[in-house]
Amino acid sequence: MSLVPKNINRNVSREIAIILIIKVIILMIIKNIWFDAPTIPKNFDTQVAEHIAGSPSQIKETR
Repeated sequence: MSLVPKNINRNVSREIAIILIIKVIILMIIKNIWFDAPTIPKNFDTQVAEHIAGSPSQIKETR
């Protein structure tokens, strides 16, 4: 007698389906926690306009 069940493919496919469902649920939870709304910085429109127009900005970046 064999100790391996006859329907091993069925068991493996069931386990894979359960794992995939759990992963999708976890990804949806992560998306809802961290990516619920886009973040737009303050004065975003003026920064873009200054960058496109080419006028020098008042803020100097240091490196």
